[in-house]
Amino acid sequence: EVQLQASGGGLVQAGGSLRLSCAGSGFLLDDYAIGWFRQAPGKEREGVSLISSADGSTYYVDSVKGRFTASSDSAKNTVYLQMNSLKPEDTAVYYCAADRLPTTSWDDFGFWGQGTQVTVSS
Repeated sequence: EVQLQASGGGLVQAGGSLRLSCAGSGFLLDDYAIGWFRQAPGKEREGVSLISSADGSTYYVDSVKGRFTASSDSAKNTVYLQMNSLKPEDTAVYYCAADRLPTTSWDDFGFWGQGTQVTVSS
């Protein structure tokens, strides 16, 4: 059974940093893409980043490009999202999700972890 556990959220001032972790079990990380999504109050959930551990490829939406970095540790079956230069508009519940490769769409992600709250104060 594919399971994901996200952690690392918290309260940080604008300009600060946080690192989110997504620990997976029940699957091999190299066979899956891991996506990071977020949902702010009153807004739809959006995909912000994804990583394929098999080849190290990553993707970021424009709003986080240059500030967020996804990485993975296959030995720990864990993916990370380093978030720097955080802005108040980054405030949201962040989720990680998994999709067996190949991944072609944000809608493909079918396995979800619980969310972790990120709050950025101005």
